[in-house]
Amino acid sequence: MSNNTDLSLSSYDEGQGSKFIQKAKETLFPPPIGMAGFAAIFVYGLHTLKSRGNMKMSIHLIHMRVAAQGFVVGAMTLGMGYSMYQEFWTKPKPWKSCCACFS
Repeated sequence: MSNNTDLSLSSYDEGQGSKFIQKAKETLFPPPIGMAGFAAIFVYGLHTLKSRGNMKMSIHLIHMRVAAQGFVVGAMTLGMGYSMYQEFWTKPKPWKSCCACFS
């Protein structure tokens, strides 16, 4: 059994809050917007809980859960599409600038 002492433990030194802030700065779109949308739908669901009419509580909760999950998945999809756009379409193509035969 080998014991590797070269491993860095810097990832264990960071707290969860600092990891979240760093990740939010790196990828601005999906996490904060998805979490804010989830919280907004949650608050809206609590607000409309009393005025749901004759709808059962379980059905109301299922609708709110589906709405919140849909918002988060939508935010993740838009964020992924935006990052793919940045990576594949906004970067200059290396083969266009290196050879004169393609221009």
